[in-house]
Parts: sequence; C-alpha cells; structure tokens
Amino acid sequence: MIPNRDKQLKIFEIFHSLQGESNLSGLPTVFVRLTGCPLRCTWCDTEYAFFGGNWMHYDDILTEVKSHGTPYVCVTGGEPLAQKRVLGLLDLLVNEGFTVSLETAGSISVEAVNPAVLKVVDLKPPGSGEVEKNLYDNLTILNHDDQVKFVVADEADYVWSKTIIGEHKLSERCQILMSPVADILSPKVLAEWILHDQLPVRFQIQLHKHLWGNQPGT
Repeated sequence: MIPNRDKQLKIFEIFHSLQGESNLSGLPTVFVRLTGCPLRCTWCDTEYAFFGGNWMHYDDILTEVKSHGTPYVCVTGGEPLAQKRVLGLLDLLVNEGFTVSLETAGSISVEAVNPAVLKVVDLKPPGSGEVEKNLYDNLTILNHDDQVKFVVADEADYVWSKTIIGEHKLSERCQILMSPVADILSPKVLAEWILHDQLPVRFQIQLHKHLWGNQPGT
C-alpha cells in the first residue's frame, strides 16, 4: 500500500553547515535539500540531487532540523518548489520560529510562499542554457528582504544581467546578488566589472566551496 504523502517530501539530505551564499552568508545553517529539478543548467553544481533521496514526513524533518540547534534553515534543491508540499514545510518552519530562506531557480512562481520566508530567486543568464525558463512575474512579488541572484559565466552573461537589473529596476525592489561560475569566470574580473559600472549588487563567492569543495553535505 502506498503511504499517505500529504505531509511528506522527497529529501536528498539534511545537513548542518555554513551558509555559503545570500545575505546570510557565513551563518551556521541547517540545509534541507529536496530531490529533483526541472532545469538543467550548464554549470549546475547539484546534479547529484536530481534523483534519489527518501520520503520524509514534516515531523521527522522538523526533528532533524531542531537537533542542530541553529535558528537558520535554508530549504534548497534541486528545485524545492517542484514539490508543491514544500509550502507546508515552509509554513511549519516559520511557525516554529526559524529564520527560513528558500533557494529557488526562478522558473516556478513564488506567489504562494509564506511571506516570512526569505526568497533567494535565481535569474538564469544565457550561459546557463535555461534563460528562456525565467519567470519574470516573480520579480513583482519580491520585497526588500528577498534577493535575486545572478550567476554569470562570462561578459555576455554580465551584460545581460546588468540589462535585466536596469529594465526591472531591481535595486528598488529587492537585494541583488552576483557571483561568478566557479572555475569558469575569475572572481577578480567580475569584481572589477561591478566596480567599474557601480552596479548596485552584493558580490559573493560560494564560501562553502572554498572550505569543503563541491560535495553533498557541505
């Protein structure tokens, strides 16, 4: 008999680490990584989470999160919004008093996400191979505490990102993050472009990769 999955999610891993990105970078955080993603970005660094994982009930996820003793929880993937029941988990975590962030690839609406959740929404530049999947309606939903993230692979990606920031007046809507694709674009080069153009973004490098490399559980 198939178990009742009304309050279950396919979880790839739950782990305690330092937040490597976003405006919470550096803070000890529990990561809840859901299995699966509908996108296939050329530079994806979490392909290992496309498949696998185990079904977990909200209560068991909450117990594991609480066991790590940190107020910060990041729900990520894959693409967490691909599993619609994640909305219930986000509500539960907020109601339990956690500071909750959601990392989403930007191709699924965030309209139903609890407004107390810090939304970190990717916009995919052309170099990702998935630029046509961007859901620009999401930008109208974001508030000042939310963040839009651009991961750029080359100058063409940077110019595209700069154009999108201006066209959508993103600096007036939310916070903006920008980082280079690891091992493809020099962080120094991207930093110099940002400074030259006085771009209103927060430059970042994926902290966790410098500490532990790119592997599950970090």
